[in-house]
Amino acid sequence: MACFIPLVEDANLLQQVLYHRDTLIDKMPRAGFKSITVSDYVYNRFFGTYERTRRDLELKGITSFSGYLTSMMDEIMTKYETFSRHAPFMEKIDVDQNRITVKDNKRKRIAEVFLKDDKLRCSLDESIDCAHIGFVYSLPEFYNIIAAKGIRISRPSFKQSKIKGNAFI
Repeated sequence: MACFIPLVEDANLLQQVLYHRDTLIDKMPRAGFKSITVSDYVYNRFFGTYERTRRDLELKGITSFSGYLTSMMDEIMTKYETFSRHAPFMEKIDVDQNRITVKDNKRKRIAEVFLKDDKLRCSLDESIDCAHIGFVYSLPEFYNIIAAKGIRISRPSFKQSKIKGNAFI
């Protein structure tokens, strides 16, 4: 790597310039890696989680904060790609105080899933155990709503499909 070193007559100043140049070069990402910038808030959230789960992560072979971030970003991207490819049938449209609006692309209808008496209910299916409710259980926003309200919800046991031979009925 070529580096410009200014003409310096003071040996002490030259030594400081060379030290800082070497320090900056050492801090640059290695070949095959990139550097990103995140806010302090995001960094602190991830670092706090990393610190709390460090022992479990080491069992998975993750031994550094950088490795943790890499694995998290890879996992999130895999989920996003899989969900967008295989589950485009439902989309979250809106999140309200007690209601989450879901677009059912398969049925071309809008479903409102709302919280009543500490249970989720679907206005479209008039049910407490349909696919729209299952979709809402997969949304982090749902858990943020119930946590903010101090509500504890136990997941319902969904009806088992009857199996006849190898076919679901």
